[in-house]
Amino acid sequence: MIDLFYWPTPNGWKVALMLEELGIPYQIHPVNIGQDDQFRPEFLAVSPNNRMPVIIDQAPADGGPALSVFESGAILKYLALSHGRFYGQTVRDQAQIDQWLFWQHGGLGPMAGQTHHFNRAAPEPVPYAIARYTAETRRLYGVLNTRLTGREFVAGDYSIADMAIWPWIRRHDWQGIALEEFPDVQRWYATIAARPAAQRAVEIGADWRDRNRTMDDADLAVLKAAAGHG
Repeated sequence: MIDLFYWPTPNGWKVALMLEELGIPYQIHPVNIGQDDQFRPEFLAVSPNNRMPVIIDQAPADGGPALSVFESGAILKYLALSHGRFYGQTVRDQAQIDQWLFWQHGGLGPMAGQTHHFNRAAPEPVPYAIARYTAETRRLYGVLNTRLTGREFVAGDYSIADMAIWPWIRRHDWQGIALEEFPDVQRWYATIAARPAAQRAVEIGADWRDRNRTMDDADLAVLKAAAGHG
């Protein structure tokens, strides 16, 4: 059983998508980033950078005690290696996947995230920041579009690289990007959006903001138990 500490954002969707694709049992727990759940001491004990998502594998493959993993890319790799899926078959395959996984983590995610912030959350408009981050996000879409020309997926077969990138493209409207400008990205995006696992993943917690869902004592107990194993 996997415990997933999650909020419905691109980084949360990545891991939910992977879990849905794997079809393994998991339990979802809210980390309401609007209510500062990520700063609770119980959460910081397993995610010292105060970021979700986090997983807790209650039955790791090595037979040891429960294992917590933070950082969405590390979680995707851990799940892929644990289950032998979505991470290629050779070192060469994995090198290709890692390049695009790290491209998302070092480029698309941070730049698109700043675009989201300055377009939607900044207390007052900052034209320079909006222009800078939107332009860089658009450039990265161009990089992805070039990569996908003549390819169905980013790095060989469907993989954790696609799962990492796709949720950020799902927010293209927040970034002021029209997918029609990037036809190969648009085609790739639609292919993944049609997968039942992707559809299920983005529905998880879709109404949590409206209900102000937050951690309860049962969720905190899971975190405390995991921290005790550390």
